[in-house]
Amino acid sequence: MQSKWLRFAGAGILAAGLTFAYAEAPTESPAQHKSLTREQRAQQRFDRMASYLNLTDAQRTQAQGFWRDAHESAKALAPQLKQNRQAMSAAVKANNTADIERLAAQRGTLMGKMIAIRTEAFAKIYQTLTPDQRVKADQMHEHMRNRFRNHTQTEQ
Repeated sequence: MQSKWLRFAGAGILAAGLTFAYAEAPTESPAQHKSLTREQRAQQRFDRMASYLNLTDAQRTQAQGFWRDAHESAKALAPQLKQNRQAMSAAVKANNTADIERLAAQRGTLMGKMIAIRTEAFAKIYQTLTPDQRVKADQMHEHMRNRFRNHTQTEQ
């Protein structure tokens, strides 16, 4: 069962990983990183990706629009995910295995929707890329896949 969840989580991380830039050394110290807001970190990731892919101004504007739309769609799922987390916590405390199973399946569905939203946004961006940029995007994807594999292997 845990293996299935790891695979599901892995697929989500890979999809989300496409949004991250090719590994570059961080330009800020860990203390500065913690002081950044979620939006600022997302903007930094987008800027690194755009820089690595050498997006034109038009591509950058279009890509930001795709991400903004995806963010708004994903934001609509946040209350449902929060409610699910709270219900799961209550089910754990009550040792209610039937609710745990049901809530886990529900969470999987919600997370699947989140992954689909992000992946569809990247698919739209991918369609705007030149052939050379697509090669770089594929390399970036492969790099993130390898980082995920190495990370999960060290945890086992």
